[in-house]
Amino acid sequence: MTSSIRSSLLLQLAFASLAVTTATGCASLSPPFDSMKGSQMTLYRLQNFSPPATPTATPSASPFPIPPQIQQWITAGASLLPPGLLPPGLLPGSTPAAPAATNTQRFPPEMGPQGFPIIAWQPVTDQSVASSILDTLGHQSNFGTPTQNCMYAELGISIAQPNNPTPANILVSLSCQQVQAFNITWPYPQTGLTPDTEKKFVQIAQQVFAGH
Repeated sequence: MTSSIRSSLLLQLAFASLAVTTATGCASLSPPFDSMKGSQMTLYRLQNFSPPATPTATPSASPFPIPPQIQQWITAGASLLPPGLLPPGLLPGSTPAAPAATNTQRFPPEMGPQGFPIIAWQPVTDQSVASSILDTLGHQSNFGTPTQNCMYAELGISIAQPNNPTPANILVSLSCQQVQAFNITWPYPQTGLTPDTEKKFVQIAQQVFAGH
């Protein structure tokens, strides 16, 4: 083998190695999500808005208005969520959501009584769905600048953290198109959902709550 041929082969191998390394780096998850593979996960359906308790209200009192961000979301098709996954009381003609009771379970617990009422919850047992959740949360390209300054969450995600008894809790607001994280340092400067990310969360919710 001549010196020039050998040098050419070594150069090609170096470029191939660099390409593999770059591809692997792009595919890797951002911390802290890179350490959560195999962690226990739970997905929550949340009531994004319910009227405050008003013991003094009379039958003649006008209904409590739905926030405009949620109204716009409903008008736009509620982000493709099927009716069975929509929070109660949002569709025109449906029974309005009742004020949350004092003992209603809420998510995340870090928000106390300001947390969102839990409609239903399911452990994420399908590893492909768990991977989809981490893949969605673990890449900066899935998030952008929020377009709205609000937080009416329809979904909650709880992920066990290694060497930490407190889970990472994440609110997902489809109506406000952004997320809010608790018990972790959010790794990106942006919290807004891109249109593709919004669709990914809808698909995840459909997969987890199908038949429930």
